[in-house]
Amino acid sequence: MISVVIRTVTATEYVTPLREGGSLPAIVNGDDDGTYVVKFRGAGQGVRALVAELISGELGRALGLPVPEIVFVQLDGRMAKTEPDAEIQELLTKSEGLNIGLDYLPGSITFDPIIARTIDGKSRLASSIVWFDALVTNVDRTPKNTNLLVWHRGLWMIDHGATLIFHHNWSDDFRKRSRNAFAPIKHHVLLPWATEIRDVDGELAAMLTAEVIDGVLELIPDAWLGDEPIFANVDDHRAAYRDYLLHRLESPRRWMEDAADAQALSV
Repeated sequence: MISVVIRTVTATEYVTPLREGGSLPAIVNGDDDGTYVVKFRGAGQGVRALVAELISGELGRALGLPVPEIVFVQLDGRMAKTEPDAEIQELLTKSEGLNIGLDYLPGSITFDPIIARTIDGKSRLASSIVWFDALVTNVDRTPKNTNLLVWHRGLWMIDHGATLIFHHNWSDDFRKRSRNAFAPIKHHVLLPWATEIRDVDGELAAMLTAEVIDGVLELIPDAWLGDEPIFANVDDHRAAYRDYLLHRLESPRRWMEDAADAQALSV
């Protein structure tokens, strides 16, 4: 197993909500003088969104893709008393304990495919992101909601809480389902630029070894697992994510081929 380290910071101030989607993220200051976009365990999507954010985000970082630093954010429920908004009060109270945050990129702007100077000439990066999103079944990187930021002229990938959609419906056939194609990839915002999907496939798949995957999965707090009756304990639950990812990475990768075919049709 390759050890992966994530810092833990303590939230010191709830700065402002980001009223986007159903997860009610917010900008929060930490005790390290950093500022983070925090996803809360008490939000409607629950800890599965945090698990997806952690696994997919750290797998992306292991591939060298531009994902901001991920941290655990320790939250004291008493912070809710300082908030006048009843909805935020409830969210903070329910989110006491460990949450997850991404480094806030001040001054960043949302990627606009109509003004695509930041991706022009970067087909390998676009191809790697499309490949990655097909792997983790990311339904949320479309022209309508790109979940890409432009910061210091570079592209940054954010918000992976909607990935790993299989874990919202655990069943005995999850290994079989890991081999499925991913039809929503045809709507990927970067597909027109992703002309090297088959070229990057072997390199990226080889980077996600069992040791790398194990290192990422060991980061999942035990408190975020163990709520599925199909598994006898937390270790079995964690191991199921390992099985799913390793099976999905096995050749032949139908999801990769379908992504490459979809790209060819997008031109």
